[in-house]
Amino acid sequence: MTSQSRFSTPYLLTSYSLISALPYLAWVLAKPIEHPLRLLGFELLTWLVLWLVFKRPRWFHYLLLPAFLTIPIEVYLRVYYSQGISTHHLGIISETSPKEAIEFLGHKVWLLLLLMGLIFLWWWSLLRAAKSNHRLDWVHGSRWFLLACLSASLVPWWYGLEVGVLSTSDNGNGSASASADSSSNEYTLSQVRSWDHLHTLLNQQPKLPAWADTFYDAESFSHTWPLGIFVRGYDFFSERHYLSQLTDKNKEFRFNARQELGNDFQQTIVVVIGESSRYDRWSINGYQRETNPYLAQEDNLVSFSDMITAVSATRLSVPIISTRKAATQSLKAGFVEKSFLSAYKEAGFKTFWLSNQMSFGQFDTPTSVIAKEADVTQFLNLGGFTDRSNFDQVLLEPLQNALGDSAPNKLIVLHTLGNHWNYSQRYPKEYDRWLPSLFGVANPAYTDLKNKEALNNSYDNSMLYTDWLLARVIVQLKALTHMSALFFVSDHGQTLYDGSCNLAFHGHNTEYEFHIPAFMWYSDQYQSQHPQKIAQLLRHKDAKLTTENVFHTLLDMVDIRTPDEKLDRSILSAQLKAHVRYVDSYGWSNYDDSTVQGDCHEIIDRKTPLVQEK
Repeated sequence: MTSQSRFSTPYLLTSYSLISALPYLAWVLAKPIEHPLRLLGFELLTWLVLWLVFKRPRWFHYLLLPAFLTIPIEVYLRVYYSQGISTHHLGIISETSPKEAIEFLGHKVWLLLLLMGLIFLWWWSLLRAAKSNHRLDWVHGSRWFLLACLSASLVPWWYGLEVGVLSTSDNGNGSASASADSSSNEYTLSQVRSWDHLHTLLNQQPKLPAWADTFYDAESFSHTWPLGIFVRGYDFFSERHYLSQLTDKNKEFRFNARQELGNDFQQTIVVVIGESSRYDRWSINGYQRETNPYLAQEDNLVSFSDMITAVSATRLSVPIISTRKAATQSLKAGFVEKSFLSAYKEAGFKTFWLSNQMSFGQFDTPTSVIAKEADVTQFLNLGGFTDRSNFDQVLLEPLQNALGDSAPNKLIVLHTLGNHWNYSQRYPKEYDRWLPSLFGVANPAYTDLKNKEALNNSYDNSMLYTDWLLARVIVQLKALTHMSALFFVSDHGQTLYDGSCNLAFHGHNTEYEFHIPAFMWYSDQYQSQHPQKIAQLLRHKDAKLTTENVFHTLLDMVDIRTPDEKLDRSILSAQLKAHVRYVDSYGWSNYDDSTVQGDCHEIIDRKTPLVQEK
């Protein structure tokens, strides 16, 4: 036996142990881990299966390359966002251009590339070690015995996959009943001539006991290393496939919406979806800097003081804003219903979706699926979130064209870049008011605390520009001779190195990201036509609201009714009732029964958060 072979054995085993320990980095960062023993069990089982099937490391080591190359991303997300790679992160990565990623990471991009290069060399050195090492080859006869056991275990596992597992709430009667039903089944194996018959037969069989649920915990397995990354990749492509078919699935969906009698006058409604805007950086909400000099002059503007979003990510929050999708379902891909755009269309409105964000293809994102419902859809941003992107004022001309459209009643949605990073690239030079800022700085390192002041100044400057833009939209609406109104809501907020908090941007479960600005502006004609709605608007401006209220409010704004409407969710209705406000913070946490922890103002449920379905 050569010295190289003796060295390669501990080198391989130690390296494989290190990569498997990645999920436990959370403990080093003082963060909790769900089912740590289950994770360990899955990882040990994974290695056992790899060795059983491939016999020697040199053959299965190739499968580990994707996991090795994503180690820097996993570590980065855990250090800065307290979570590992998820299907959602894969979606964000796929929707982010290389230049945008480079701008976001700043100087850290070179460190990331260096790490990926070093990790590739690590993987390659392990491959060489595996090829020269025969001590770890499984040549003992036990391999064949265990392979037989593994093959046999696939049958009951597949059975449970088909018939399911009893939940802890199921009682013994359910199992007995299922057994009784199966005894009266008339099928025999000789009569099963298709998979459909077999599936029907299996559905009549008793479920596996509740303790077997552990073996079907795909969520826990997806967080294991090294092979959990393949589960997340499969989920990602499954989501993409689902979104690609979503239009066909809900093609026949109808709200059966109609506008109440008495609304036979011209109407224009504008909805502005903001981006990364934070409630407490608006001077109309009490911020000491005058970030809203124009909006502050509007008499017919009502700002909501307690509106929250359930999730701090655009691709998850926009569907909650636009549809009746429940907040606690936001992590699930797609939704079987259409958005408020289709409800307005059914009620006779012509609809427009004007966006300064990117479409990324027809069905690539949940937002683009919604945008396609509009009669007119325009994506005006060809530069992503980089310095080549348009300022939001690019929306003003298409807005004016839409306002001048011959259709009597119109709904126009403006999806802005708003206050998305790079903040200094969201506004022109004349709005670079608070200094020092990052305006004109090439490739600044956003995650460098030395840039904290400049980062915050740039964010406030972008807010100042957003104020001007929204005021210009209102000016265009005021020029109309008929009834109009505007509803603004941001998709989520931002954390900005607040106090001694060393976190920035979003995805950190903080109050700064969940508490968002939202307001309604109405024309004098609107107030004349809907005085009761304005009275309720003023009454509810300090109510506990969420983005789940937006869909119902927008329909109620112009008396669009549906058979299953929920006026208890409309801010403009006397029937408005408070509901539990869940946010995505270590599960679904009750926002109003949580503590605000530390300088980062992290939301921590006082009780046990609801388990999230994905």
